[in-house]
Amino acid sequence: MAGDAKKLQPIIIKRVKKGGHAAHGGAWKIAYADFVTAMMAFFLLMWLLGSTTEGDKKGISDYFQSPLKVAMQGGAGAGASNSLINGGGNDLTQSAGQSKRGEGADAKAKKTAGDQRKIERAKKDAQTLAALAAKIASTLSNNPKMAEFNSQIKLEITPDGLQIQIVDDQKRPMFDIGSASVKPYMRDILREIGVTLSDVDNKISVDGHTDQTPYGNAARGYSNWELSADRANATRRELIAAGMPEAKLARVVGMASSLLAEPQNPLSAANRRISILVMTKDAEERLLGGNVIPLETEEEISPPAAGNTKVSP
Repeated sequence: MAGDAKKLQPIIIKRVKKGGHAAHGGAWKIAYADFVTAMMAFFLLMWLLGSTTEGDKKGISDYFQSPLKVAMQGGAGAGASNSLINGGGNDLTQSAGQSKRGEGADAKAKKTAGDQRKIERAKKDAQTLAALAAKIASTLSNNPKMAEFNSQIKLEITPDGLQIQIVDDQKRPMFDIGSASVKPYMRDILREIGVTLSDVDNKISVDGHTDQTPYGNAARGYSNWELSADRANATRRELIAAGMPEAKLARVVGMASSLLAEPQNPLSAANRRISILVMTKDAEERLLGGNVIPLETEEEISPPAAGNTKVSP
């Protein structure tokens, strides 16, 4: 009986009913959308920076920095207004002072046009000076009398123009020892150069240089400064005698030994030289201030008497 009762005992099955997840709301969706938007803006910014020119970047930077710059550095205002606020006004592109709207653009256009003119003028100068150098080299090399002096004549294009240097030689000096008397071969060279320079519109500068050997009669006040100036003037006279207009001369100076060609060997003959510079238009403006100054008559310093002791500079 007990066995039958055990068999009839009901079987109970317990089932756990799982409930659904608790509601989280839509906050995560908003955060995700903000993240995607930020990433899109970031990549768009990267693309814009990569495709923007340096000039545009500088303009944008200046636009945002101008008001702060004026406020920090002072000034009556950044625009065309009577605002009492330092840096105030309608035209925030102006960095200082009162101005009319659009003045900044006009000034920028004028500056661009001026820069373009300078570039074109520099190109023209370069072409003119290169042609002149070739002409002088051809003239001297085609002259049998000048061919042997080629080693003493140096042509170089510099930022200030075409530099023609006639260098002294220990065995073949350009001037008499301690004097401004031109040697015959030097006169021939200067005459050839003077004829070539007569057709050039550029201004001419003539510099005289010596080495550091002290002048023998410096007690009378005549030194390498006076000697180099006298030699530069002697060169000027030879160029004019060859037909070069005197109005082309912008400067004739004596440099003594202040600008040595061979600083490591201050007594070298190469330091004794005459430098003729055919100046660019920019160099003319720097020297003359944009105005053509007529050459003034210089009072020449008479060299000491022949009997005085001199050491060759």
